[in-house]
Amino acid sequence: MSIRETLDHEPRPGVRTFTPRWRTSALTAERMATLFPAVEVPPGPLVAEELFGRVAPLVVEIGSGHGAAAVAYAATHPHVDLITAEVHVPGVARMLAAAEVAGVANLRVWRGDALELLRSGVAPMSLAAVHLFFPDPWPKKKHGKRRFIQQHTLTLLHSRLAPDGVVRIATDHEVYAAHVRDQVAAHGGFEVRVVARPSWRPTDGFEAKGLAAGRRVVDLELRPLASPLDHQM
Repeated sequence: MSIRETLDHEPRPGVRTFTPRWRTSALTAERMATLFPAVEVPPGPLVAEELFGRVAPLVVEIGSGHGAAAVAYAATHPHVDLITAEVHVPGVARMLAAAEVAGVANLRVWRGDALELLRSGVAPMSLAAVHLFFPDPWPKKKHGKRRFIQQHTLTLLHSRLAPDGVVRIATDHEVYAAHVRDQVAAHGGFEVRVVARPSWRPTDGFEAKGLAAGRRVVDLELRPLASPLDHQM
């Protein structure tokens, strides 16, 4: 499959970038009942000042998993407000329990598809950063359309970032890193570069599994360029 075959400028109907999983447990249900209401991001346009009770740089993490990176980032960046977007309820519950232990107060949760949050909740040019750490690589060529980074998502991210904002991506799959570079090159709205692994991010979860399997972790930063992209998405 060539790069031209994967240049999706519009979402493909019915195509998701994640696999829904619905199994839960009594512990997960208890954590969600007691911890989630205080941090839930409601549907509709975001008013970050009301959600966090202050004015601060806003970051969105896409696919937080069980939340180790999110909790670590929030704890080491207390001056920043973080919203995580995650569909897997047990992961959300585990993250909230860890955040409570860590005393993290600058984390809120969107339980659902990150694209919906970005489209309907986040205002244009309002984000200091977007984090995409170890997304599902969908390594088979026929599944390339399911990878989060596509032409339409890059346009959406570009519209939501502040001019000095950044998209931080980490992956342990070279096919995904190459996919990101190809999509960015075709898009033209960002510059991309390889950067050092951030010291605050714990080696946990998918990163640990990738390293144990002998795969190399690649950290990329996407910086928006001035362009005539439509910011009315």
